[in-house]
Amino acid sequence: MMADCVTKVQLTVSCESLMDKDVGSKSDPMCVLQQSLGEDQWTEMDRTERVKNCEKPEFAKKLLVDYFFERVQKLKLGIYDIDNKSTSLNDDDYLGGVECTLGQIVSSKTFTRPLELKKGKLAGKGRITIVAEEIHDKRTAAFQMEARKLENKDFMGKSDPFLEIFRQGDDGSWQLAYRSEVIKNNLNPNWKSFSVSLQSLCHGDVQKPVKVTCLDYDGDGSHDLIGAFETDLSKLQQVEGGSPVSCPLMLVPQTMTPPVTLIPSRVVFYLQIETEYSFLDYVMGGCQINFTVGVDFTGSNGDPRSPDSLHYISPNGMNEYLSAIWSVGQVVQDYDTDKLFPAFGFGALVPPDGKPLLPPPRPLRCGLGVSHEFSLNFNPTNPYCQGVQGVIDAYRNALVNVKLYGPTNFSPIISHVSRFAAAAAQQPTATQYFVLLIITDGEITDLDQTRNAIVAASRLPMSIIIVGVGSADFKAMEFLDGDEGVLKSLTGEPVARDIVQFVPFQKFQNAPKEALAQTVLAEVPKQLVSYYKLRNLPPPNSPQSNK
Repeated sequence: MMADCVTKVQLTVSCESLMDKDVGSKSDPMCVLQQSLGEDQWTEMDRTERVKNCEKPEFAKKLLVDYFFERVQKLKLGIYDIDNKSTSLNDDDYLGGVECTLGQIVSSKTFTRPLELKKGKLAGKGRITIVAEEIHDKRTAAFQMEARKLENKDFMGKSDPFLEIFRQGDDGSWQLAYRSEVIKNNLNPNWKSFSVSLQSLCHGDVQKPVKVTCLDYDGDGSHDLIGAFETDLSKLQQVEGGSPVSCPLMLVPQTMTPPVTLIPSRVVFYLQIETEYSFLDYVMGGCQINFTVGVDFTGSNGDPRSPDSLHYISPNGMNEYLSAIWSVGQVVQDYDTDKLFPAFGFGALVPPDGKPLLPPPRPLRCGLGVSHEFSLNFNPTNPYCQGVQGVIDAYRNALVNVKLYGPTNFSPIISHVSRFAAAAAQQPTATQYFVLLIITDGEITDLDQTRNAIVAASRLPMSIIIVGVGSADFKAMEFLDGDEGVLKSLTGEPVARDIVQFVPFQKFQNAPKEALAQTVLAEVPKQLVSYYKLRNLPPPNSPQSNK
C-alpha cells in the first residue's frame, strides 16, 4: 500500500562571481530549472526572472518543484546571460550550472557548488547557492467535540448525530472540510478526536469564518438538520486553563431573522492549533537516515556459479540482489552525510574467524559455522561500507568467500539494527532514523521470532524494507508487511505503527530502473513522521526543540 508523499518545495537561488559575457557591462543572468527524463534528456520546469547587469544575483522568483522521497530526482540548474526577449535559450550565453538530485539539495538545506559548463568540467568562474524550503501551512487544528441536549429527530429511539465543518471559499460559498463519524442513538454525543489542517479548514487564516452543522443521520441520505452555527478558529481556541468553548446550535427557518435557538442544544469544543511536521521538516532540520543492508545467502538461492541462481551475476554485471541494492541505495544515500552503510549477510557458512578466503576461491568444507549476521566486508568490528558502491563491492567479494547454506532467519539482523535504533530512541531529539533493507528469496524460517522483532522495532525510530527476489511464495513476507491487518507478536501485542514494506522484485523486471525504489521507499516518510509524532518530538533545530 503506497503512501502519497509529494509536497511542494521552493528553491531560492543566488550566485556570485559570474562570468562577464557582455561588452561594456555585466551579464544579465537568469536561472533555469530542468529535470532529467533519462538518457541525457532534460525538460524545463521553471525559471527565475532576469537580473540585469549583475555578477552576484539574488533571484526573487522561487523555483517550484514537486518532491518525492522515493525517487531520485535529477535536476539541472543553469545560469544564462539573457540578451533578448525571446524565451528560447539558444541565442543566450551559458554561464554554467550544476547537476544534482533534489535529495541532495533538501538534505543540505543550503547547497553551494561551483558552476560547471558540463558535468565534470568547471566553468572557471561562478558559484551557485540553492536554499530549499517546503511550502505549505504546517499547522493543524486538533479538535475534541461533544454536544449536549440535542433535539431528538427520530420517532423511534434518539437522534444519530454527526458533525460537518465547512470552510468559506473566496466566493463566499461553503466547502466541506471535515465530516465526523455517526454516533447512534445519543443526544449527548462525544465524537472521536480529529485533526484538520488549517489550510483545508480556513486557508491558514484563523479569522476566516467556518461553519459547523449537526445533523441526524438517516440511511437514505435525507439527514435532518439539528442545528448550525458560524464562528472562526480564533474564537474556538482553548482559553487559559484548558476550558472548552461552548456554542449554541441555531436553526435558520426561512421566515425568521435573525436565527433562533429552538432548544438549548450546544456543541462543546476543545481546540488546539498545533504544528504538523513533515518528513522534510525532520530531514532539513538535521535528522539523519541510517541505511543498513541485509542480504540472503541461503542455499535456496541456488549455486552462484549457475545461471539459474538468484546470486548469479550475469554478463552485464547484475543480478536482482545488486539491482535492489543499487536502486534503493541511490535514493537513501543522499540523506546520510557520512555515506557509511553497514552491510550484512545471513544464512551462510563463513570462513574461520570471519576472514575472507584468498583468491582463487576454494571449496569450503571445514572450520566453518553458519552465520545469521556476518559483515559483508568480513570486518565484524567495522561493518561499514563506503557508499552504495562499497556495499556492492563487499557483496561481490562475499559471494566468492562464503557457502550458501541456511536456514533463513530474519530476526537476528532486525534485532541488530534495533539495538542502534533503541540507543537513538533514548535521546530526546529527532536526530537518527534507521532504514533496514532486507533482500531475500522469501523462504523465511524464524517467522515467529521475526514477528516479535518487528513488533519491538515498531516502537523505535526504524523502518524495514523487504525486497523479494525470484519466484518463491511470498505469503510470509506479505504477512509481515501488515497492510491487510495489524501484525501482532506471539503474545498478541500489536505493532505500534506500520514499519514494514514488502515488494516482490519480479513486478519491476520490465519497469524503469527507478520504479523499484519509488515503490519500496514510498512509505518511509510517513513512517518516520509517525514515529516522531508518537514520541511528540519536533524536528531538530526547530523553535519547539530548542525550548
